[in-house]
Amino acid sequence: MKTPGGPAAIAALLSFNGGFVDTAGFLGLAGLFTAHVTGNFVTLGAALVYGHHGIIGKILALPAFILVIALARFAGAALRARKAPVLRVFLGVEVALLFLFFALAVTFGPFADADSPAALLTGFAGIAAMAVQNALHRVHLSNLPPTTLMTGSTTQATIDAVDLIAGTDPEHAAAIRTRFGRLSLSILCFAAGCAASAALYWLAGFWCLGLAVVVGAAAALMRADGAA
Repeated sequence: MKTPGGPAAIAALLSFNGGFVDTAGFLGLAGLFTAHVTGNFVTLGAALVYGHHGIIGKILALPAFILVIALARFAGAALRARKAPVLRVFLGVEVALLFLFFALAVTFGPFADADSPAALLTGFAGIAAMAVQNALHRVHLSNLPPTTLMTGSTTQATIDAVDLIAGTDPEHAAAIRTRFGRLSLSILCFAAGCAASAALYWLAGFWCLGLAVVVGAAAALMRADGAA
């Protein structure tokens, strides 16, 4: 039985999870970004300069992310050929990967060495979950703001806000207002996920990832009417 929802509601929950999972990974895996994988180049530089651990995971994060995206693309094509509900399947896969991330983290964490095999496997589970989320967004929710890439969203939201304040022609004002609202919701949900993750990680460590599994499951159960 599907719960009420739609693409916008699904995207809002995914934005929350994007911030939540990225923050938990950063806090518990020596600065590893699971969603903003290119950010690992910055933390890798810091690790190399200051001699911190977690270097291996940061080096492998981008190739792992790319590999999962590629596999998701091939799998999506195969599912479409069989008339399968691709978005629903990928949301389910993301929930499974989030649960794996949670299970590995609470079983083996906290990690004294972020380059240990257990820590690397845990981090890759989180990266895989966020890679699937990014892939399904690009293909099935592309008319909505990104659920993990907040720099571009913040830039566009600021431009739209300035245009609305300065005044623009009525022909474009409605479209700008709609986009600004969607971007603002995405940014707020992502920020809420970051804040909730930080607070819950402080209180419960990796057990906080159970909430990400629940949020992901809620998104997977929602109606996706109108999605690509």
